[in-house]
Amino acid sequence: MRDIYDLGERLLIVSTDRISAFDVIIPNGIPDKGKILNKLSCFWFNFTSDIVKNHLISSKVEDFPTNLQEFRSVLNGRSMLVKKTKPLPVECIVRGYIAGSGWKEYKETGSVSGIKLKKNLKESEKFPEPIFTPSTKAEIGLHDENISFEKVVDMIGEDLSNQLKDISIKIYNKTHDYALSKGIIIADTKFEFGEDLETGELILIDEVLTPDSSRFWPLDEYDPGRSQKSFDKQFVRDYLNSTGWDKNPPAPRLPDGIVQKTRSRYKDVYKILTS
Repeated sequence: MRDIYDLGERLLIVSTDRISAFDVIIPNGIPDKGKILNKLSCFWFNFTSDIVKNHLISSKVEDFPTNLQEFRSVLNGRSMLVKKTKPLPVECIVRGYIAGSGWKEYKETGSVSGIKLKKNLKESEKFPEPIFTPSTKAEIGLHDENISFEKVVDMIGEDLSNQLKDISIKIYNKTHDYALSKGIIIADTKFEFGEDLETGELILIDEVLTPDSSRFWPLDEYDPGRSQKSFDKQFVRDYLNSTGWDKNPPAPRLPDGIVQKTRSRYKDVYKILTS
């Protein structure tokens, strides 16, 4: 969860320790989560800048406006100064493996976001090629909805839709191969894009390839045919599913053990990916 402050021509994004699941904010957060996600996003923004420009101006507090310097202790390590854009109303999800909501939809329909898939796929199985399965961007408290590529075209036009698809898959392929060399599988991830207010250019925004927006699996324990051990928010989702919660507000509080194990997973995957 991020707090966004309008600074006029730019925005300040502060990554908090709050966490959401199933589009509902959980009552208690994960210590250090905001710092981990902020630093990991900055790492990926730099890593993918050869594919597409992004909104990051600086993550160093000393580069922020003078009136923010008094909040250095709060902002340090968990904030970034970014360009203001016109966000596009689409979440660009790329799936390299079938899991999560994609697996659920496939079992029911044989498709994911309108893409017909081969029969008898196993849970967590790798696709021959990554697939682009966009969704809507729901308001807080409402649920995102998987949509077809044709629906995206209806929303924003064919040229822009093709750009989103092509860039998203290019980013996924490059980062997937890198993570694999570190012993991590990026099963799927979510990107968001905006149009630069000055140039109209498409740029990458929000967070990138964090445990909140991606599925990270340990390569050495990968075993298709079941759900996988993960370094991401799926651990929290699995706990919440075990409680019988109906996924409507309010969400149950996370026990201390779940909080600490989630924190450890986030720290571990950050260290592995950036070392």
